[in-house]
Amino acid sequence: MNLHLFLILATFTLFFQSCIGDDFVEDNIEPVLSCTNPVDTLAFGSNYQFEFQYLNNIGREETIEVNWQSSDTSVITINNEGLASANAQGNATITLKTLDGTTSHSKEITVGQSTVLTQNDTIFGRIQTTTFYELKGDFAYSETNEGVLLEFMNNYSASSSLPGLYIYLSNNPNSIGNAFEIGSVEVFSGAHHYNIVGVSFDEYRYIVYFCKPFNVKVGDGQIQ
Repeated sequence: MNLHLFLILATFTLFFQSCIGDDFVEDNIEPVLSCTNPVDTLAFGSNYQFEFQYLNNIGREETIEVNWQSSDTSVITINNEGLASANAQGNATITLKTLDGTTSHSKEITVGQSTVLTQNDTIFGRIQTTTFYELKGDFAYSETNEGVLLEFMNNYSASSSLPGLYIYLSNNPNSIGNAFEIGSVEVFSGAHHYNIVGVSFDEYRYIVYFCKPFNVKVGDGQIQ
């Protein structure tokens, strides 16, 4: 084996061993239950079908049964299928829970003159390294007509010495199983953005960076 090839293999072996040593994490996370079509206001006398999403302890969507409840049934009633009826003007909190009661989601809703969907606001966050390699920066995550826009600010910085660094959207910060691959990282400093087509605003909860050749996590940032 020539010296050049030996140095390349030694470098990759050291990288792999050091990343595994610093970044071994369990894939399990807390399950998440959320309403996928929330409203701020329901029109008096109207009906509205709520929908929900459940992400299990590895961040994958799973079909389950839930309980729906209203804090004030004189204002809003809701059946076991999530169909709500606006009975009187006022406020009521709608809660959905897993059958074992361990995971829940609640939102206060006003009954008024018209139904108003909850608007998706721009989410601001920060990515951070989970290894000794540099990865940091602030980001903004917003909805577009075709999908979502992920913008990184001027303080973004990533190590260019990582082999095969890729960025993903995922529901599990520790895994890219069932994740959306945005692509390889080509900008390592300063402001830049990704226009991501075909992804809904509420579909993913984390931005994650992985060294794709080794399937090793490098860093992450929470979206929601």
